Amino acid sequence: MLSLEALADPTRRRIVELLAQRERTTGELVEEFDVSAPAISQHLNVLREAGLVVTRAEGQSRIQSLNPAGLDAIGAWLEKTRAFWSRRLDALERELRAEDARAKKSKP
Repeated sequence: MLSLEALADPTRRRIVELLAQRERTTGELVEEFDVSAPAISQHLNVLREAGLVVTRAEGQSRIQSLNPAGLDAIGAWLEKTRAFWSRRLDALERELRAEDARAKKSKP
């Protein structure tokens, strides 16, 4: 699953927001939601598969944290998309201004 697809779900976005504040155990994450522990585990699996979350074991606990590389991939995609649309919108603005200038010249 692509990183952006993984973030389409509001529960997964909230998990990422919580992990952006600090690492958390799976149990701490479960306490933040009104859904079952297995449901949160499924959400964490999706986020791990997308490369956004990493898990490490500490004794009996599983510590969840953000994966900076996964976030970097989203940032790179956003930057590329932003640059593309910025160029396109700049070209549209130039064309509209030129059209306005031509319309003003042709008015008596």
